[in-house]
Amino acid sequence: MKRINVSVIILLLMGLSSLHAQDRIQEVEDLLEKMTLEEKIGQLNLITPGGGVATGAVVSEDVEAKIKEGNVGGLFGASGPDKIRQAQDLAVKESRLGIPLIIGSDVIHGYKTTFPIPLGLSSSWDLDLIEQTAQVAAKEATADGINWNFSPMVDIARDPRWGRIAEGAGEDAFLGSKIAEAMVKGYQQDDMSAEHTMMATVKHMALYGASEAGRDYNSVDMSKIRMYNEYLPPYKAAVDAGVGSVMTSFNDVFGVPATGNKWLLTDLLREEWGFDGFVTSDYTSVNEMIAHGMGDLKAVSALALKAGLDMDMVGEGFLTTLKESVEDGTLTEEQITTATRRVLEAKHKLGLFEDPYRYSDESRPEKDILSEENRELARKAAARSFVLLKKHENTLPLAKDAKIALIGPLADNKNNMLGTWAPTGDPQLSIPILEGMKNVAPNAEISYAKGSNISDDKDFAEKVNVFGSRIEISEESPEELLEEALETAEDAEVIVAVVGEATEMSGESASRTDITIPDSQKKLIRELTATGKPVVLALMSGRPLDISEEMDLPVSILQIWHPGVEAGNAVADVIFGDYNPSGKLTATWPRNVGQIPIYYGVKNTGRPQATEEFEKFKSNYLDVSNSPLLPFGHGLSYTEFEYSDIKIDSETLIEDGEVIISATITNAGDIAGEEIVQLYTHDKVRSITPPLKELKGFEKIKLESGASKTVEFIITTDDLKFYNADLEYVFEPGEFDFFVGASSAIEKSGSFSIKK
Repeated sequence: MKRINVSVIILLLMGLSSLHAQDRIQEVEDLLEKMTLEEKIGQLNLITPGGGVATGAVVSEDVEAKIKEGNVGGLFGASGPDKIRQAQDLAVKESRLGIPLIIGSDVIHGYKTTFPIPLGLSSSWDLDLIEQTAQVAAKEATADGINWNFSPMVDIARDPRWGRIAEGAGEDAFLGSKIAEAMVKGYQQDDMSAEHTMMATVKHMALYGASEAGRDYNSVDMSKIRMYNEYLPPYKAAVDAGVGSVMTSFNDVFGVPATGNKWLLTDLLREEWGFDGFVTSDYTSVNEMIAHGMGDLKAVSALALKAGLDMDMVGEGFLTTLKESVEDGTLTEEQITTATRRVLEAKHKLGLFEDPYRYSDESRPEKDILSEENRELARKAAARSFVLLKKHENTLPLAKDAKIALIGPLADNKNNMLGTWAPTGDPQLSIPILEGMKNVAPNAEISYAKGSNISDDKDFAEKVNVFGSRIEISEESPEELLEEALETAEDAEVIVAVVGEATEMSGESASRTDITIPDSQKKLIRELTATGKPVVLALMSGRPLDISEEMDLPVSILQIWHPGVEAGNAVADVIFGDYNPSGKLTATWPRNVGQIPIYYGVKNTGRPQATEEFEKFKSNYLDVSNSPLLPFGHGLSYTEFEYSDIKIDSETLIEDGEVIISATITNAGDIAGEEIVQLYTHDKVRSITPPLKELKGFEKIKLESGASKTVEFIITTDDLKFYNADLEYVFEPGEFDFFVGASSAIEKSGSFSIKK
């Protein structure tokens, strides 16, 4: 038998791929030759028909007529194979050139099978798991006719007042970049035209998570050095992973709104990073540049197109003004042709020219959406996202035959399980905590009482309930609710209180200046702990909270975020010990809002405070210590892990060389568990001020009771590069400290030096 020459096959496949790409390019150019200026502009118009998924305040009008006239390039907010087929019929059969539509949606953390909010998913530190959730989301969304996803959101966020911190991976650029790459890979895989894949969109370009005062849509002002080193890496990671499209942010960058910012969309994104996909605005963000002070609709539309924006979401400024801008010389037709080319190329990548109906298979929804397999993954992902913030007297895990008082306004509340930005999910299909505990521990004696409202403030509740009932204020008085809870707790052996935020207390347009648990629930928690019975707080939120009061109480605290469609089953899996919690925080938790913004990678000042003890004329506060309530990377387990034999194989790292940092981790407890081992470094002297710690590696390991494992991290000079004052990506010779441990709050483990 002849040997198969693998190299030859690979070269042949690469050649075929190149030929296909050339064919695609030629088809696009041939089509552009046939298009009128109006038809080109029509491809740059993204609209929503309304009546479907609500993602904004504006709904497009005369959608059917616009599609027939060739004035629409894409739709979003529509789903279902039959509806998508009808829309494609209008485009393919009734418009002059028959150009198919691209169909988009916000599939942020799952489609119908809703996974934990992204901040929760990131707390698993499990890249393979995160990629799997994106694959399932793509499989379900494409089964319902959607081929373009407005995800992942990769904005670095260090201010938990900002509600959209829930949608990202937290505060760290290294971890955020790894998660961005995993999600793009999960959505797109190796072929965007495949039946179960979809085009991903990295958003929001750029710096949206740094909105001033934590107030949504607000201004952003930062140096390029901070941008390049701390905020831009996750966007670039998504681009390097081949993301198909980019969405602009609402904020300004260097005083110019991102949607009309040429430096951002052309100089950086295309010329410096080599992005070759297409750029879409966020919802009406072209029009919103008027309020920014950039001119009228015609002026801002021209500004956006010249800056590098290719598609206008919902605002229709492109549709109604670009032709006039060409006629008066503000724009050239070639500039419009360039944007149109990018949109058409995206449609080719999705296989829509080959088969406009490839996402209209009516047999798929029943078999591909909300399957048992998908729900099982949602349950697994949720359990792995939970973070054990505090252990008290080994209360957890609970016995499956215990007498339990399950109390709290979020304990039996389907409307708040999915979390923010789950517009495609159905809350009524979710498993609330009460149901999940009964499923997992049928022999437990569980009594339930609401105990309090999520909030007693009717005005606040009205703001939160924009998308439906999230905060329900009982007809019973707060005093009556509390009395029922205390009566329920009387006969119990242990109390589980499910408390925290309603779904829409975080997310878009959900900034909070007070990030404590609402007073109605605080009073409930105090009264429950005063009973003297063991208390477990299952804390639900879309952001880090100020729980300084609760941390001082005799309670155990399990952070469960908003866990998704399998919420109750996953919470029960962890509370009853079927799964040992392993999550770690990806955003720092403050002692109070006065510490915000707070994050682990801070820089030293010229007057650093060396200890927690107050020193005059040092960088500190009079009323609280500098340290956070809970550090980045924090997360406990039902078992105990010990670190030993932390070492480095060489104290010198040379260019093109490597050093290996290792540590032995031992499960010193009685049950199996998983640990996320973290590596940080600190550059002691460099040309720009260095952060005190930078995450450079992590590994999740599982150990049986008494077992040990040695974890190794390989570090090269590439891992230690940074952008200097001239924005050159360099490493510099010098001394480095390294830290290996269970969170960012660890002492120095050793040191090494770089020599050229």
